[in-house]
Amino acid sequence: MKIIRVGVDLAKNVFQVHGVDRSEKAVWRRKLVRGDWIKALLSEIEPGCEIGMEACSGAHHWARLLQARGYTVKLIAPQFVKPYVKSNKNDANDAEAICEAMSRPTTRFVAVKTVEQQDIQAVHRVRASLVEQRKAKGNQIRGLTAEYGLIAPKELLYLRATIPRWLEDQENGLSERFRRLLRGLWEDLLTMDQRVEELDREIEQITRQDPVAVRLQQLRGIGPVTATALLATIGDASQFANGRQMAASLGLTPKQNSSGGKERLLGISKRGDVYLRSLLVHGARAVIRTAQNKTDRLSTWVMRIATTRHPNIAAVALANKTARIAWAMMSRGTDYRPIPE
Repeated sequence: MKIIRVGVDLAKNVFQVHGVDRSEKAVWRRKLVRGDWIKALLSEIEPGCEIGMEACSGAHHWARLLQARGYTVKLIAPQFVKPYVKSNKNDANDAEAICEAMSRPTTRFVAVKTVEQQDIQAVHRVRASLVEQRKAKGNQIRGLTAEYGLIAPKELLYLRATIPRWLEDQENGLSERFRRLLRGLWEDLLTMDQRVEELDREIEQITRQDPVAVRLQQLRGIGPVTATALLATIGDASQFANGRQMAASLGLTPKQNSSGGKERLLGISKRGDVYLRSLLVHGARAVIRTAQNKTDRLSTWVMRIATTRHPNIAAVALANKTARIAWAMMSRGTDYRPIPE
C-alpha cells in the first residue's frame, strides 16, 4: 500500500486526513491531534507524496513545514473544494473533498507564502486595523461632543486641532468629568496616529529594501503601501499565466452569468483580497483626479471612460490595467515602459 495523495482538513486542535493509493482507493482515514499529526504523516507516507489543504488560517505555515520534509504541498481556495463535498459537511467529508479536488487537472492552486510575505502582510493587517479603529475613535468623539453642542469638523486633521481648543475653552459648558474623558479620547487618538506612523515607516523601509517594490512605484497610482501589499499578496507573479488571470484573482474582472449562447457580464467579481483591491481602486481614483490636464495615452484613455461612463467604472478599469501592468513587471523583472506618444 503506497499512499500517493493526502487531503488534510485543518482545524485548531483536530486534523482529519484522507489518503488514497494509486487505484484511487481510500486507504488512510484518521483524525489526528495537533501535536501528533506531523509525526503520523511522516510514519505513513513517503516524501514526494502530494498533500492538499484548504488555503485557510495556518495553511501556509504547515505547507512550508511539509515542503521542508520533501512533500509536495498544494493549497486550494475553499470555493474550489466545496463542489466535491459529498452529502453532509463534516471533517471527514471535507478531507475527502480536498483529496478529490487536488486531483482534478483544472483545479487552480494557491502559491505558498514565504515568511517574508506573511511578515509584510501582518504589517498591513495591523495598520489597516489601526486606521479603522482611529476612524471609529474620531466618530465616537464627534458623537459625544455633539451632545454638548460642539460640532466637530469632518476630517481627522481638523478634529485633532479642534479638541485642544475645546479643552482650553472654559466657557463652552463642558463639565470637568467630560473634559477628563475627552482628554483621554484625544490621547487615544494621538497614540493611534503614532502607531500608524510607525507602521508607515516600516512599510517605507520594506519598500526601499525590495527592488520589486521600487519598480512597482513607477506605476501611477501605486505608492509604498500598494507596492508592498502586492508583494505580500501576490509574491511570485509567474503563478499566473497572464495579467488578466492576476486581475481576475483580485476580483477586478466582470462576473459572468451567461447561458444559451448569450453572454451577460455583471459587475466585478470582488474575489480575492479585498484590501489590495481597494488600494488599487483608490490609487486609480487619485490618477483620474490628476489626469484631466494630461495628454499621455493612459490619461486620455481613462478620461474617455470617465466622461462616458460612471467614474467608478473608470476607476476599476484603470485598477484592472494597473494590475495587468504590475503582473508584467513582477513576472518579467522589467521596469515600467509606457507606450510612447
